[in-house]
Amino acid sequence: MTADETSPGAQPFVPTDATGLADLRAGAARCQGCELHSDASQVVFGRGDAAARVVMVGEQPGDVEDRHGLPFVGPAGRLLRRAVDDAAIPVDQIYLTNAVKHFRFQLRGGRRIHQTPDRMHIAACRPWLVAEFAMLRPEVVVVLGATAGQALLGPGFRVTRSRGVPMPWPDSAPRAEDFPAGSAQLVATIHPSAVLRADDQETAYRGLVADLGVASRLIRASPRGALPAGRV
Repeated sequence: MTADETSPGAQPFVPTDATGLADLRAGAARCQGCELHSDASQVVFGRGDAAARVVMVGEQPGDVEDRHGLPFVGPAGRLLRRAVDDAAIPVDQIYLTNAVKHFRFQLRGGRRIHQTPDRMHIAACRPWLVAEFAMLRPEVVVVLGATAGQALLGPGFRVTRSRGVPMPWPDSAPRAEDFPAGSAQLVATIHPSAVLRADDQETAYRGLVADLGVASRLIRASPRGALPAGRV
């Protein structure tokens, strides 16, 4: 399916009177900002506490997430949970979301095969990311894969150039108006689904954990206070 260039984008569906993430989640359920809503089972909005110290942004929901209405509950999500544990980031300090909120897929023999969102889907859905970040005040934002990086930082972003290196949160990236740029740092890494596709999954997994370890060290060194040591 090709993105419809006449789609309105998500902005008309973002509630202007939202006072919290629950209001945004309710508004997203009605979103028809691009054509993906017509085939997906439901919108898959972010989940977690607005006070979470780490925000992780992925690409889009997969087949399992589309059926359950929750991000990162399929195979990639289970792998991410294991990697988060190994990196010693408490799960109750994480807000999980995706750059694109509906599942893009192609039917093949009765199976729904993932298709990467294109630039129009990313642009159409970006108002939801902007609205989410207006409610969040993270210390670290973890970018999981290229699509998330391009949604937040523009089409020139490349995970392979920047992974595992703390970067300042730029002025162009979404954030709460009363939360100044530089108050959060960004760490990029591969999407956990890339580990599942890798020929050498053990090496790919170690790299993911190492990148998440950078985020873990950043929040442990934060003025907001240390996190409990060890695994969750």
